Amino acid sequence: MNEKFIKETVDAIVEEIVRPSNDMTLEAALILCRKVMKKAKEKGVKAVVAVTNKGANPVTVQCSDDSFIASYDIALNKAYTSVALKMTTKELAALAAPGGSLYGIQFTNGGKIVIFGGGEPLKNKNGEVIGGIGVSGGSEEQDTYLAGYGREIFEKGTV
Repeated sequence: MNEKFIKETVDAIVEEIVRPSNDMTLEAALILCRKVMKKAKEKGVKAVVAVTNKGANPVTVQCSDDSFIASYDIALNKAYTSVALKMTTKELAALAAPGGSLYGIQFTNGGKIVIFGGGEPLKNKNGEVIGGIGVSGGSEEQDTYLAGYGREIFEKGTV
């Protein structure tokens, strides 16, 4: 077979799996979770990583061995928040602080809005939010770093 044709075909398939144009795929979510879980282990964090689609519905949730039970809901809600509001949960924290323009927002949406770091929206190559990632299990700084790492590798197409 033509080597150029094979390369172009493989590249097109990888692009479709890794960088979906309209919504998060299970394949992309699983790859992303594995990479973030690996980084969390390197950092000594027993993380829970959740990835949602553009409707903020769970695509996958992965839990480190011996992670906190509470981290499951927190990670999922961080991913939900970042899709629902199209911003990081760290950005939302400032807006939701006393005196902020969104003060009290955490009491809406059935209590699913998280106002501390660890949630990031995931965008496709056109800049549209097609999913979210939420990380819980470490300190706020660790969770924020890991979610940001996930967003960065997803948006660079290195998932």
